[in-house]
Amino acid sequence: MKALPKSSPHYHLSLQIHLPPLAAKTIAFLIIILGMAMVAMWIVDTVTMLEQEVDYTKKENTKLAVVMETVVAELAAMKNEDQYLRNNKLEADIKQIETTYKDTVEAYEELLKLKELAKDTKKFDDAFAKILTALSKRNYDEAAKNLTALRKEIQTERDKIAASFVIPLNVAESNAPPGNGYSRQKVSASIGNYLVDIISGNLSSTRVIVDTASASECKNDCPVLSLGEYVARNGAYAGINGSYFCPASYPSCADKKNSFDTLLMNKNKVYFNSDNNVYSTVPAAIFMSGSIRWVGRSLEWGRDTSPDSMIANQPMLLSGGNVVFGGDGDPKKGSKGPRSFVANRGNIVYIGVVHNATVAEVAHVLKALGMEYAINLDSGGSTALWYSGYKVGPGRNIPNAILFIRK
Repeated sequence: MKALPKSSPHYHLSLQIHLPPLAAKTIAFLIIILGMAMVAMWIVDTVTMLEQEVDYTKKENTKLAVVMETVVAELAAMKNEDQYLRNNKLEADIKQIETTYKDTVEAYEELLKLKELAKDTKKFDDAFAKILTALSKRNYDEAAKNLTALRKEIQTERDKIAASFVIPLNVAESNAPPGNGYSRQKVSASIGNYLVDIISGNLSSTRVIVDTASASECKNDCPVLSLGEYVARNGAYAGINGSYFCPASYPSCADKKNSFDTLLMNKNKVYFNSDNNVYSTVPAAIFMSGSIRWVGRSLEWGRDTSPDSMIANQPMLLSGGNVVFGGDGDPKKGSKGPRSFVANRGNIVYIGVVHNATVAEVAHVLKALGMEYAINLDSGGSTALWYSGYKVGPGRNIPNAILFIRK
């Protein structure tokens, strides 16, 4: 084959195409080696960079650890500073003040209840005055110690008064309630003998109404009347104090003086405390023309205005002639004193007072009298019963009352 001259345009192409096989393999091998070298260099650079980043992260973590140790040390130091200790002491002092104030209020109200039973409470008044003096001097430890002692002495005195109570000899014993009008009698229950003042009202000739001093709902500084005033302004022949309320003389009632929060419909068909008794479990008595109805929970009663009146209070004492309250641990219900109630046997409604009894004991007394249903009413200093004058009381002025009116 004839060789091309160097001046030919195909000379260089001819060289490229016609390299000997060994030379071509050598060149290809060198290209591969060069590529691998470049990849190796990239890997080395990448590993180096990652190692640098790891070192940086370690250094940053070390710095963070140092900062955290510093913060912890500063916090520990701050806790040991006088200001921190002073704040802790202030918090403890505030808690002690709150506890002592609460105990003082409760002791004062217990003292007020004792005054309802005892004629001479001077030694208790003097003890309470010393407590107030200790509080004025910020001697809370002494005040707390004396409060505990005073409350024990008050309870001891209440127990002493209860133990000394004697049913007058001239009171006849009878477990039969009066068929008409008023009776004072000694009732023999399964748990003992009790003095009972009781009035009956046959619904065939008597309307039972609930009257309120306020014309509408009242939450604080509410009007109150004596039971005698309720009787007089309605022309009633009998009456009794109504539901639990918050007496203005109690410090704990400062923002709800003379208010009550249970369901009630007065003689004018006005409902009280309807909204907050939608789900109430407080039992109620509904007085209708010629009959009486009982519900175990106020939520079972709508807002019907066809009855003459209705009133809720707790607890339910009897249901279907059976005792349904045996005590609930509340010291107010568990202490001895005069206890008001409203009950029925058939078509006759009864109002009355069981003397020197706990609320649970009243349930047994009413069972012995043959009552079918009964609820407890307010008691203590509110206790009042009227029939041609006060038979019990007059007690303090009250926001509502149950009245018997002749048809």
